[in-house]
Amino acid sequence: MEDPGQYLAAMRQTAPLVHNITNYVAMNVMANVLLASGASPAMVHAREEAAEFAGLAQALSINIGTVSPPWAEAMAAAAKVASAQGTPWVLDPVAVGATDYRRALGARLVELRPKAIRGNASEILALAGEAGAGKGADSTESVETAEGAARALARMSGAVVAVTGAVDFVTDGERAARVANGHAMMPRVTALGCSLTGLVAAFLAGQPRFEAVVAALAYFGLAGESAGASASGPGSFQVAFLDALYAIDAEALSAGARIESA
Repeated sequence: MEDPGQYLAAMRQTAPLVHNITNYVAMNVMANVLLASGASPAMVHAREEAAEFAGLAQALSINIGTVSPPWAEAMAAAAKVASAQGTPWVLDPVAVGATDYRRALGARLVELRPKAIRGNASEILALAGEAGAGKGADSTESVETAEGAARALARMSGAVVAVTGAVDFVTDGERAARVANGHAMMPRVTALGCSLTGLVAAFLAGQPRFEAVVAALAYFGLAGESAGASASGPGSFQVAFLDALYAIDAEALSAGARIESA
């Protein structure tokens, strides 16, 4: 991909309203990540208003991390509205292989046609119906082991599937890319992965899906590299990471993105 920075510039120009139904752990972190990046976050999960609000937003992200039955109904209602209106929405199937309840909810949400799915290797394996149990919300598998499952899931669901890890893998079932940007301290800060899902949703608003997802992952990883260069630990890393998201511009992203066709 020759110019990933153009997708960052377009996202900031649009400043999309992103409706996030996410978990309790991630709400504050995700909102700050989206604000620093140039998007407008809203954290709306009540089933009484989720569908209506989804009709107002330019993008939607759904994260099943701390799901409960009322939240599950809100997720499904919002996803139905988004799909009906052509609003891009992103599924983050947190720990989807851990319990029968999560497996059933994951399958139900995939049927509602997300434009993108972002998860770790264990989650993508489990969502694709393969053995990917994971360790809570953490992956016990390498990204490479989930590449075939990601391609199959993309073809089955129609979504762009992103498997995130040390080197991210993105596929629409035909095309594929690897994104090597990132820093080893990123997994040490809670909810950064969840926040990435909201950022992917922001990039999807009005942009081509495959390219937008790849650009979002490169931007996020490049911010991690910048933060890691100055941070002394996870606490200072989180602050530096938000500053890096704010500071990186289109030119810096195009120059620093490490993207390869796969």
